[in-house]
Amino acid sequence: MTLKEAGVELIDCVHATPKPALVGYPYIAIPEMKDGRLNFDAARKINRDDFVAWTRKAKPRKHDIVLSRRTNPGVTAPVGEQSVFALGQNLVLLRADGSSVAPEFLRWLVSSPEWWNQIQRYMNVGAVFDSLKCADVPKFELPIPSKEAQVAIASVLSALDDKIELNRRMNGTLEGMAQVIFRDWFVDFGPVRRKVAGEADPIAIMGSLTLDPSRAAVLAALFPAAFSDDGLPVGWSSQAFSNFVSIIGGGTPKTSEKSYWDGDIPWFSLTDTPAGADLFVFDTEKWITQAGLEGSSARLVPAGTTIISARGTVGNLAIAARDMAFNQSCYGLRSLEGDRPFFTYLATAHLVQKLKAMAHGSVFSTITRQTFEGVAFPNGGSLVMDSFEAEVCQLFERVRAAVHESKALVEIRDYLLPRLMSGTLRVLPKAQTT
Repeated sequence: MTLKEAGVELIDCVHATPKPALVGYPYIAIPEMKDGRLNFDAARKINRDDFVAWTRKAKPRKHDIVLSRRTNPGVTAPVGEQSVFALGQNLVLLRADGSSVAPEFLRWLVSSPEWWNQIQRYMNVGAVFDSLKCADVPKFELPIPSKEAQVAIASVLSALDDKIELNRRMNGTLEGMAQVIFRDWFVDFGPVRRKVAGEADPIAIMGSLTLDPSRAAVLAALFPAAFSDDGLPVGWSSQAFSNFVSIIGGGTPKTSEKSYWDGDIPWFSLTDTPAGADLFVFDTEKWITQAGLEGSSARLVPAGTTIISARGTVGNLAIAARDMAFNQSCYGLRSLEGDRPFFTYLATAHLVQKLKAMAHGSVFSTITRQTFEGVAFPNGGSLVMDSFEAEVCQLFERVRAAVHESKALVEIRDYLLPRLMSGTLRVLPKAQTT
């Protein structure tokens, strides 16, 4: 039946864009839709008056579906517990009234192969952007399973999605812990300040990083008990960030040369930036061959390399989870001395706002190699940086493991979805016991 016949309503957005505000309510636009979820961290804010106006007609509810009509037509994301937001231009809401489609099943109905067949059927191909018409979406004709089957399918697939979301939240907590320790050591100089104050334990302990007294004493001994006139700990110096990292440029093989593409080397671009605190990139949208690597300025960087976008949308960060190449709009950053991938990532993340502020360009904002020379970072010596790396390594390895697990769960979910929707696989009811 059609979506209209199935009781799925389309609710259009306001066809205007409100002014941004420093504080207020989240405004979800097309860029905030990625990997089947809404990214509230990246959403800009709007004031209360605009929020009321923009949600008067399109007020999201849990289990609604946000659908993009333009740029990436057909892409959807479900509304979860966080439903207080305004809808951006070229986005619409889909809402099931429950008569034929269970609200919790709608997200899977609009992820099925049949959904994408309808997108191809009704999509308007434009010179700049492809698009969908609001009037066409209710005409989408989709196979609707029984309500019992819908609930069973939603239960199985949502359990996988819930675990993926739990991993994302855990990753955010783990990265946050690492950032707190980084800031304490290299920004606030907490161990030095606590020594100056005469505290017995100058090394702050937090979360799962419980140190035995001997280890804490070793770390405390790395920090002086006084500050120099320049505000830095005694013996520390302020140096250009380029003194800490090796800056590696990227490249793009000729797109017209077929032998350069669809190989076994992942090739990172801005679209591959991980969502939220997932940090690590295992797979990319495009892959290149060894010939493509050798026939271009692309460089293969090892796992652990921090990749930063340097042109257009600058300052997006990722950590390569495997050896990979990347395009010319990015830089790869490796520690110049020793093996400190996570110190490098956190130092870059700390400095990213300064790097973005120094970006320049007549058309696109751009970070250059000279930009890294223009930002300073305190150098406390190799022992301090190596000890920090050892302390946060376990946090990042847990993030990496969670991202890898989520990747496997996504593959399982995407394998099951078309088979459950078509009836090739069925969810059997639990065995009855007497």
